[in-house]
Amino acid sequence: MLRYLWLALAIWGAIHPMYWFVTYLSANGWSFGALIDAWYVNASTTGLVWDLTIAAITLTIWIVAEVAVRRNWSALIAIPAIYCIGVSCGLPLYLYLRSRPIA
Repeated sequence: MLRYLWLALAIWGAIHPMYWFVTYLSANGWSFGALIDAWYVNASTTGLVWDLTIAAITLTIWIVAEVAVRRNWSALIAIPAIYCIGVSCGLPLYLYLRSRPIA
């Protein structure tokens, strides 16, 4: 049951933030440069960017370390999800993949 909660959170973590990114980009001419500039518009957003960056790096190291021990190679797919979608998708996706039944 918990495994499906991780999957639901991964899906939500992919869709919900992406909605806001697409909304912003469509209102600003699909300029990724403007999106990145907006991340550093004030101390609050800059702090959030660094918070998520550090969390993403930490999660990546944890995934690589666990995959090396557990040999659950499919869990590596969570790493591109972290950087292409966000930590809100990558973390629950990894927990979903990590919690699969062992054969």
